[in-house]
Amino acid sequence: MSKERLYLFDTTLRDGAQTNGVDFTLADKRIIAGMLDDLGIDYVEGGYPGANPLDTEFFGSKPKLDHARFTAFGMTRRAGRSVSNDPGVAGLLEAKADAICFVAKSSAYQVRVALETTNEENLASIRDSVAAAKAAGREVMLDCEHFFDGYKEDAGFALACAKAAYEAGARWVVLCDTNGGTMPDEVAAIVTDVTKHIPGDHVGIHAHNDTEQAVANSLAAVRAGARQIQGTLNGLGERCGNANLCSLIPTLKLKKEFSDAFEISVTPEKLATLVKVSRTLDDMLNRVPNRHAAYVGESAFVTKTGIHASAVMKDPQTYEHVLPETVGNHRKVLVSDQAGRSNVMAELDRAGIAYEKSDPKLTRLVEELKEREAQGYAYESANASFDLLARRTLGKVPHYFEVEQFDVNVEQRYNALGERVTVALAVVKVDVAGEHLISAAEGNGPVNALDVALRKDLGKYQKYIEGLTLIDYRVRILNGGTGAVTRVLIESEDENGDRWTTVGVSPNIIDASFQALMDSVIYKLVKSGAPA
Repeated sequence: MSKERLYLFDTTLRDGAQTNGVDFTLADKRIIAGMLDDLGIDYVEGGYPGANPLDTEFFGSKPKLDHARFTAFGMTRRAGRSVSNDPGVAGLLEAKADAICFVAKSSAYQVRVALETTNEENLASIRDSVAAAKAAGREVMLDCEHFFDGYKEDAGFALACAKAAYEAGARWVVLCDTNGGTMPDEVAAIVTDVTKHIPGDHVGIHAHNDTEQAVANSLAAVRAGARQIQGTLNGLGERCGNANLCSLIPTLKLKKEFSDAFEISVTPEKLATLVKVSRTLDDMLNRVPNRHAAYVGESAFVTKTGIHASAVMKDPQTYEHVLPETVGNHRKVLVSDQAGRSNVMAELDRAGIAYEKSDPKLTRLVEELKEREAQGYAYESANASFDLLARRTLGKVPHYFEVEQFDVNVEQRYNALGERVTVALAVVKVDVAGEHLISAAEGNGPVNALDVALRKDLGKYQKYIEGLTLIDYRVRILNGGTGAVTRVLIESEDENGDRWTTVGVSPNIIDASFQALMDSVIYKLVKSGAPA
């Protein structure tokens, strides 16, 4: 029996950008779009061209996506204007996008109060806008804003809005629970009625999470016939967020009700990267990951003490509904020193570090990890630093060089053009096999200056780090007050495109940064097989 195709639409870069405290840069948007494409998402909504300079620039050139259709979002033509005389519609048609997702009111109340126009003009706006985008060769969809509330107020008008879009050529008519207050049974009943008028393989669902049921409402819509799901990574979105694709995707792939009936474009191999995708987004936004998030949370497969832990150690299926590895997560049993050793050995296996199970140094590594995590180190997000800590504790990291001293100064001065600039100068003194080397460098900040100075001259090891590049730097303050502790995460890349993350923790941000910088350099030397 063939499976039906279910399409995934991500609006992290548009609806997710409305999250309080979330601000994407243009570089962020490009990276996230590529990450979503690699995951297997069918539609990536990049934003609202014309609404702000950043989104307009993003749609100035289409990102290279191998699978996903790059989608622009915007309003249908305004009341009283023609399509050709509406700058918003013009901006959408000019955007370098594969698809256009219009948004229009589908509630008679909203048309009357918010738009202050007539039902007939609203329907005409939908028809005209969809037809214009269709004529321009774009795949077209319509987000029916306030659809479920509108249906409960005036079902005839809500349906008329949806049908107007479909009959004008929309590939998808998306039913939006804009206020997030609709119950799953209501969603199921209303979507069932809609699919009597519009084929289900042209119907989508866009659910907000104001009653903590966006995922449930999305699944209810699928059961009732909808074949496109809109959502965001980690449930980002205004107010309480949108349907969380990091919960929906594994459910669709791993739960028989859906996996037996539907096919999605996320492969098992890409599903196993979901934890990394989720945490990469949080790291980019400098947000603390939700450790209790379904599937991808750090605690999603953690069992602590008692009979549950005992059962899991005998057979994980006793308290796990899916295998953690299927989504890129892993189990932890926080019950005893022996369980601690088991967790560490699993991490060592993943890192490919050889060890002996009877080695007493494993116990020392367990204790070291506990102490460091209590101080604020986050090895879940810093694979390279974990690798080095494990190798050092087990006695397997060569002593390449020693930093004898470093100094950083920041000053403001006038440059040759008479402009007042802030300049950082770093001096680093290292001992490489008895040879004392001193390097100085300026940077656009103290960390950049330190990085350049450290890597300027490492003697016989210089050739091993030539391809090393620092591509991201993130800072998080772990507590408040004058004694605040700072955690720094640095992401690095080598000449082969391999990436890794290192961590440093200290009350002093420069010290924390230098720890992470040092780990990055040493990890590159280990990775390159540099001789001691």
